[in-house]
Amino acid sequence: MDKKQLIARCGIWCGTCRQYLVRKKELFEEKGLKRGCEGCWIRDKNCTFIKKECAPLRNNEIEFCYECENFPCDNLTELDELYVSRYNMSLIENQKRIKQMGIKKWIKEQEELYTCPECSGEVCVHDAECYDCGNKYNPNIPP
Repeated sequence: MDKKQLIARCGIWCGTCRQYLVRKKELFEEKGLKRGCEGCWIRDKNCTFIKKECAPLRNNEIEFCYECENFPCDNLTELDELYVSRYNMSLIENQKRIKQMGIKKWIKEQEELYTCPECSGEVCVHDAECYDCGNKYNPNIPP
């Protein structure tokens, strides 16, 4: 699979998402979820927060929010504020970095950032927890 497909249109790296990690690691019962997710692009889902309300994304005129002339729109700004307050992650900054660095470098940066310092497992941004060893870790908050 092309790792680009694991970048949500809004700028979330699916590799850090609770829904994605639960499915990948088959932790449905442990995390209290029924299905999980394969990734935003793979499902071609109209994202409740962004794509559903965005004609350029819905009509495949753009791939990511940063490509839009209205970037950042009210929908992205609202979701960004939620992510900044809950998870100390800015989707708007993620979008800017994708544009600045390019997709491959940004993916590498995200993979390194969300690697557990204890076991090298995958850290979930939503739980600030490594889904391999259980270590509590939020790479967005300095120690």
